[in-house]
Amino acid sequence: MALKDHSNNVISLSKRIEAKNRYPHPLKPKNRKGSTRVIAITSGKGGVGKTNIVANLGYAFSNLGKNVLILDADVGLGNLDVLLGLAPKYNLSHVIMGEKRLNEIIVPGPGNIQILPASSGIQELTSLSQDQKIRLLTEIDELIDSVDVLLIDTAAGISTNVMDFSVSAHEIIVVVSPEPTSITDAYALMKVLSLKYSEKCCYLLTNLVANAQEGKEVFRQLNVVTNRFLDIDVDYLGSVVFDKRVTTCVKHQKIVCELYPDTAASRCYHDLAHKISKRRPKKFPQGDTNLFWHHLVQHNASI
Repeated sequence: MALKDHSNNVISLSKRIEAKNRYPHPLKPKNRKGSTRVIAITSGKGGVGKTNIVANLGYAFSNLGKNVLILDADVGLGNLDVLLGLAPKYNLSHVIMGEKRLNEIIVPGPGNIQILPASSGIQELTSLSQDQKIRLLTEIDELIDSVDVLLIDTAAGISTNVMDFSVSAHEIIVVVSPEPTSITDAYALMKVLSLKYSEKCCYLLTNLVANAQEGKEVFRQLNVVTNRFLDIDVDYLGSVVFDKRVTTCVKHQKIVCELYPDTAASRCYHDLAHKISKRRPKKFPQGDTNLFWHHLVQHNASI
């Protein structure tokens, strides 16, 4: 796999920031036409396989006949395109800088899923301004009426970028592995969601577990402390078992659901897609938007 050199992007970013936007951005979304399901998939730390989960879950949804759009919301260090072996000409940085519209940067992925790729190696984009977030979410809101499922692959951690993309969704899935550091960081993430963003519920998905029982034990450990110290309900979504074929697929820039549909991890992804499809989201935005805006609007009003 050849590494991409993004030095030109970094060098040219300052000039792009100074340039005047080439089209007006509406600050209010259009009236909602459909009922697109928006799911944010996040994690307290990196290395838990979150992006792999997003890609394979998107593929599994598409196998159920869903039109799927995936947003790589790690806007400064995106790698979904690398995982899928894609080479997009444009990415979210071009949208944020006002050079492209979202529908102009979409690239096709495996299984008819559509990808909104992020940039990589642009430090300034790791902390978007409130205005940039509102404008980007507005564009997303205008675009997603044509799809059934929008999956948001956030960055790892508890930055404002991660939190704002997460709480804009109908459902938040927190990915955790059995490692103690992953469990600790997942709790920290849920703590911020609860205390600072007033989130009342999220789902937990365990990854890289030896078996289903280990996944349930990780959930039990987290659930004990969240029930005791946080005002947030954590529902156990399920687990994805460790599968050596996932590593093989990553090296070949493919996803396991595509190359090995009958392997253990692939079966987990398809089971999860079925389970999520059957459940009704616990919250839906009201009025004229597909996404949740209140936390951004309130923050702007307080500045």
